[in-house]
Amino acid sequence: MKNSFRERLNYKAERFLSKGGTSIFKSLLILFIVVFVVLTGLRLILINMFPSLDYTGNIFRDIWITFLEMTDPGNMNQDNEAPTYLKILTILSGLTGVILLSMLIGFITTALDTMLYDFRKGRGKVIESNHTIILGWNERVVDVIRELILANESESKASVVILSREDKEVMDNLITKRLPETLTTEVITTQGDYANINELKRVNLESARSIIILANCSESATADKKIASDVQSVKSILAITACQDGKNQLPIIAEIFTKEKRDIVSFFEDDNIIAIDSWDIMGKLLIQTSLTSGLDTVYKEILSFDGCEIYFYEDDWNNTNFYELSYHMEDGIPLGVYSDEAGLVLRPPNDTVLKDGDTIVVLAEDDSTIAFDNKQYFFPDTSKTIIDKRLEQKKKRILILGWHKVAEVFIEEASDYLLEGSDFDIMFDAPTEELQAIIDGIKPKYEGFNINLHDSNPLDLEKLQAKNPESYDTVVILSQSMEEQSADKIDSDTLIILLLLRKVVSKDNGLHIITQVLNSENQEIITQTNVDDFIISNKLITMILAQLSEETLMKTFYDDIFSEDGSEIYVKPATLYFDTFPQKITFADAIFCAHQRDEICLGIRKGDLSKSLDDNFGIKLNPDKNMTIELTENDFLIVLSEDEL
Repeated sequence: MKNSFRERLNYKAERFLSKGGTSIFKSLLILFIVVFVVLTGLRLILINMFPSLDYTGNIFRDIWITFLEMTDPGNMNQDNEAPTYLKILTILSGLTGVILLSMLIGFITTALDTMLYDFRKGRGKVIESNHTIILGWNERVVDVIRELILANESESKASVVILSREDKEVMDNLITKRLPETLTTEVITTQGDYANINELKRVNLESARSIIILANCSESATADKKIASDVQSVKSILAITACQDGKNQLPIIAEIFTKEKRDIVSFFEDDNIIAIDSWDIMGKLLIQTSLTSGLDTVYKEILSFDGCEIYFYEDDWNNTNFYELSYHMEDGIPLGVYSDEAGLVLRPPNDTVLKDGDTIVVLAEDDSTIAFDNKQYFFPDTSKTIIDKRLEQKKKRILILGWHKVAEVFIEEASDYLLEGSDFDIMFDAPTEELQAIIDGIKPKYEGFNINLHDSNPLDLEKLQAKNPESYDTVVILSQSMEEQSADKIDSDTLIILLLLRKVVSKDNGLHIITQVLNSENQEIITQTNVDDFIISNKLITMILAQLSEETLMKTFYDDIFSEDGSEIYVKPATLYFDTFPQKITFADAIFCAHQRDEICLGIRKGDLSKSLDDNFGIKLNPDKNMTIELTENDFLIVLSEDEL
């Protein structure tokens, strides 16, 4: 069936107008010009047909009057003296002008509103380069930005670009409130779908330095929400790869909850793409912290860009023995050797000699201060010997107040560290069928341990006191609900439990209390409860995310120290090394003494400052190697060691 001329005309007009604002503006402008030409032509035709109507005597004045009447009906008084027929055209000019200009002004107003809305939503193209891109938004984003700001402190200009579905104004307000000072780093927010190729190109992905993909829900969210978050993260990785013509060149660090989705990411076979399970890392940190007091503070400094950090450093070593390097470096403590073939080896064999071009892993104040010199700067007292006393491993009693997925990882990791027969008592108010099923599923896996669920409320002083927390070696405080809760609600419950523990546990008991604190701003409040140890879980996770975005090789370091196999960091009593006190040594001596136990000394912890936030809880990492230290029986050496004994 053949379409009519009218139908074809309507179709073409519809197609033209559907192209957007520019087409509409052109259409209105053309229509105005056409009507203006028609009305002007009619006026001139009437004047030529009836010369008596030519009251102005000037053709250009008639054209100008018509234009004025169309653009402003108030100019219709220009024709007050005009003959009647011309006044009819005057009325037509005024009416059509009102209609067309109203449409044009309305369109311009709408277009301006849309443009301003896009500005507010950050819909413009980002022209930054060498920037870090954060995709997604959750409660950890401010801490991630804070770490990146510290990492960029030595740069004259740096930028972080955030692309998420969150409203731009909400993002900007929170960042301004929580991070009033961003030093040399500019933080740019923009709203959009971060799994969309066009949106990723809009933030200039090709020129970025690295990408961090945040989960868009919390760990306490439902399984469906976590799966949806993981799907979004995997789609984002695919989109990022597509933006680079199918060959990824950027470090991509993604938070992914489920093992299935992490396995999918591993199919890329790309060392630059790292999928991490945040709470798996936290579970491993929890068990290590439960074994060693003060370790949390050590990790917070090592994993942060504030203070001492881990670096991968390459130099010409002149066949120097690995364990002599510390004395040839004014700043830095070598921890291991890395190669593409062997991977990372922490605490290598005593006869390890470095070849030119080898890469070492070193703890140092800053990468700019790391330098090897053939000259030896420090000379330890090699006549000093240690008693080499070992701790006796005992069965542990651990009380878990509340529940969280991290507790499953904690118990799993504990089975590698603790002696069989150790106790895990879980105290939860009105446990759900889901929690009961989880505990019933865990028990058969770890038959050598006593795992028991107790229906009791940790927020009730009498019930908590009846449990006798002082009889346990460690108390772990987690979320008090199986439902999704805000970080502040979880932290509020934690603070109440800490206050109750403060009442029922004597100050000198030595009980390790480890808490799940989600909002890092609550850290100072928590320290007021005299807690010996605490975990700022979100902050530690964000530190790891930020460091991986700066150096993907850090993944090999984390895999080693967070695993029971290989080397871990411990805070060991000075009484394991010396039998007389006070013991005056230099830090170079401490390194030498620790080496006698096949350990690497990273720093010192002063026991009398273990409660002082201002003194970093008594912990000093990588001090000057000539600094004199007076150790007492209450002090500790922070070491990289095979075990806690």
